[in-house]
Amino acid sequence: MIAFVLSAVLAATGLSAPDDGYRAAIRGIDTATARAMTGVSWRRGCPVRIADLRLVGLTYWGFDGIRHRGELIVHRDAASSVVTVFHTLYAMRFPIRRMNRVDLYRGDDNASMAADNTSAFNCRPATGSSRGFSVHSYGRAIDLNPMENPYVKGRVVLPPSGKRFTGRTALRPGLIRHGDRVWRTFAARGFRWGGDWTSLKDYQHFER
Repeated sequence: MIAFVLSAVLAATGLSAPDDGYRAAIRGIDTATARAMTGVSWRRGCPVRIADLRLVGLTYWGFDGIRHRGELIVHRDAASSVVTVFHTLYAMRFPIRRMNRVDLYRGDDNASMAADNTSAFNCRPATGSSRGFSVHSYGRAIDLNPMENPYVKGRVVLPPSGKRFTGRTALRPGLIRHGDRVWRTFAARGFRWGGDWTSLKDYQHFER
């Protein structure tokens, strides 16, 4: 079943709006997608069932100034909020490099970050740890433009290509800063930002 969330919200409120080109759909995980995920981004022992995840397809603006279609897998409870958040990012023309499921990178978070890929669900340990589960393992976290918004802990910068973005004062396309419109948009839907952490900075990371 496909849910066109944007249209449903407008219909429920009795509002209409000019078509801005944004499209978003929420789907259950079909058999083919579940098969592609199994043993890659999902495996037995993960803290969430595939049945509790949703595939969100949505429109975003690329760094090339062209509309693109992307996919995120998130927990079903977060799906409608993700659609709303990314509609706001689309409306403000916030650029996103690419948005692919991590299965394209064989579930390798480092490879996904190196590609500057915006992603969500991936059943894996937290970055820098070998045990426990990252919030991504629950489908409740999103990494947005990892190169422009790297993970920084001491001298460790991930992806390494993000080193030139560790200075956060200059305004650059695709970069996130505390209190900016991207930060406020995620915060309004209950997401916390890794750039606000004190022991390390995960500027790409939003979780709820």
